[in-house]
Amino acid sequence: MVTAFGRYLWLHSNHQFIYKNWQPRRLHRIASVIGKEMPLKQHGLQIFQAAINAVLPPNIIKNNVSIKGDRLMIQNQCFPVHKNVYLVGFGKAVLGMAAATEAILGDHLLQGVISIPLGIQRILQLAGKEDVLLRPQTKIQAMEGARHNLPDENALKAANNIHHLVEGLTADDLLVVLISGGGSALLPAPIPPVTLEEKQCLTKQLAAKGATIQELNTLRKMLSLLKGGGLARAAYPAQVVSLIMSDVIGDHLEFVASGPTVPNSQSKEDCHKILSKYNLALSMPESVKVVLSQPSMNMDREETQDFAHICNFIVGSNAIALQEAKCKSESLGYNTSVLSTVVSGDVRTVAKLYSLLIRYVCSVLAAANSKYVHASKLKDEILQMVANLGLPDFQLDDCLELLENTQSSRKPICLLAGGETTVRLQGKGKGGRNQELALHVALELHRVKSEIPQDPLTEHEIVFLSGGTDGQDGPTEAAGAFAYTELVDKAFGEGLNPEDFINNNDSFTFFSKFNNGADLIVTGLTNTNVMDVQAIIIQPKEI
Repeated sequence: MVTAFGRYLWLHSNHQFIYKNWQPRRLHRIASVIGKEMPLKQHGLQIFQAAINAVLPPNIIKNNVSIKGDRLMIQNQCFPVHKNVYLVGFGKAVLGMAAATEAILGDHLLQGVISIPLGIQRILQLAGKEDVLLRPQTKIQAMEGARHNLPDENALKAANNIHHLVEGLTADDLLVVLISGGGSALLPAPIPPVTLEEKQCLTKQLAAKGATIQELNTLRKMLSLLKGGGLARAAYPAQVVSLIMSDVIGDHLEFVASGPTVPNSQSKEDCHKILSKYNLALSMPESVKVVLSQPSMNMDREETQDFAHICNFIVGSNAIALQEAKCKSESLGYNTSVLSTVVSGDVRTVAKLYSLLIRYVCSVLAAANSKYVHASKLKDEILQMVANLGLPDFQLDDCLELLENTQSSRKPICLLAGGETTVRLQGKGKGGRNQELALHVALELHRVKSEIPQDPLTEHEIVFLSGGTDGQDGPTEAAGAFAYTELVDKAFGEGLNPEDFINNNDSFTFFSKFNNGADLIVTGLTNTNVMDVQAIIIQPKEI
């Protein structure tokens, strides 16, 4: 349930659910459940589905890459090709990206090696997803490893093969690098004398203490031969083109798979600060101390400055997913706004932010200037919390403009956001950050309804969803979950106390038991990952 770990436990019982041609009924066990929030849930699922479809591997490659004669076209740039192309890749979504890229490159591709999650080829074969599998006559060697998203000997072998391929390239060659989330675990190449086991143990300790993905990748880069620009150094002087599916806050490329084709802006002093922050400075292995005391590796001047032989392209991101979700929402009749693509922080704090936002929207829609709720006060609280969370792109002004339009049009409203929250482990239950976030939002809405019965949120139908675009929220079979105003009361009616489950980090168990599991979002593994998507859908009850 921590950001960087527990997100990739393959659940073989779900083979037939994986990567289907989705319909909302397949995404969620809602079809047999009748309730007033039903239409909003169905729309929420369609919006979530649209977000995922926008960043599926075949789609992002076809939308960004093409061959025109002897030129490889990527977005607005072109590269000459003449049967001189090599390919490497690493990440959860890379198999589908590689299949689509090879189909476009054709005979221009000479050789490739990709490092992909253990079991993914068989899972996709059983799901009948031939479009994301390599063709029988492929020139790409697919190597599986990193069980449970943890570096292992198989991933190390794949990393060594990738290293061997790229360091033999010349100035006449073009290297296509495919990168997606999970790439760090699939490209382990620790600097001697650090062993894979030592690096893995240290990273796991940091994750268990709540370290962010950025902090984890800072350490990984400094202890790796290939991360932090190491792959770029190895590939010089070949032209390198990276196609990147970003799964990090703010799309900072140095943190996607630990930035193998991006200059490393972190220092070893940064690593020491991180280890001290989480009280691991004294207990780190001696080999790590040795590496962190060595001078950093830098490119020689003759290897060109600023990685000029590297071109990095973001082809998939949370922003791309949310933009498509916005289009879908608008087509369903909602006034829609994207609030942020960088929502991060502890789920409890983020849930309070979303609760305040819901109350604020309901207050404005109800034109409420009552003694119970003051919209201006709520706005001030939201802005303060946004500042505390450090969300520089939070578009509250756009939300205000949207609310003005909504008051005149009477359309329901949909607010979208994305990012990646964190959960601090305090129990031994089973869950994920999206399910925890949804349950916290439900508890916040229940608290407000109980303490302020006349709050305008009681005059509106409200549905909140949070889901992981990779289809797996923590070590569970769910992508996320729904929340709504009546959830907690209904749970009490079924003899379930949400607080007991949340205090044990047991959100999946709660949602599995509650309402016959109908509030879980179940997609199966999607073979993509651009972090999480949240949607808030609100309409006055009289509509």
